[in-house]
Amino acid sequence: MQNMAKRIAQSSVNWAALAERVPAEQKTNLAAFKIRADGYLRRVLANPPEPPKINWSLYKQTVPIPGMVDNFQKQYEALKIPYPADTQTAQVEAQWSQVKKAIEAFVQESNANIVSYEKQIAEIKALLPYDQMTMEDFRDAFPDQALDPINKPTFWPHNPEEQLDYVDPDKKAHASH
Repeated sequence: MQNMAKRIAQSSVNWAALAERVPAEQKTNLAAFKIRADGYLRRVLANPPEPPKINWSLYKQTVPIPGMVDNFQKQYEALKIPYPADTQTAQVEAQWSQVKKAIEAFVQESNANIVSYEKQIAEIKALLPYDQMTMEDFRDAFPDQALDPINKPTFWPHNPEEQLDYVDPDKKAHASH
């Protein structure tokens, strides 16, 4: 008989690590799958790794029909139990290579974001503390937010809704109908 490629000693699945990655709504499916996998493993381990040895010489002595035991022995030793072919590993490897590419792209994008955020943090840390800033310091640090009474005069309370050129976007959308 064909020997198994290797004897399964224990499950090679890290169930705890897998459970961390499974979404909450899929936990019951994972539990059912684990129960089925464990049952399969128990059934495999219940059987010996090798088939039982047959004492052919004893049968040759006791069976009176000549050649019958030799014929059975030849058939028994020629019997090959087909081990299922692995048809899924290639697909899993292809999916994993795609996932790896997505992970690497995400990591590169994240690293670029980290660099830009660290640069922004360094710029903010280099500023004067707000309680020590003058209005001119604030204008130099944040020109788009600071009041500019010379070039862009505004009315108090200096928000967009109170200015003369303000157009309400809701009314503008209604007027076009």
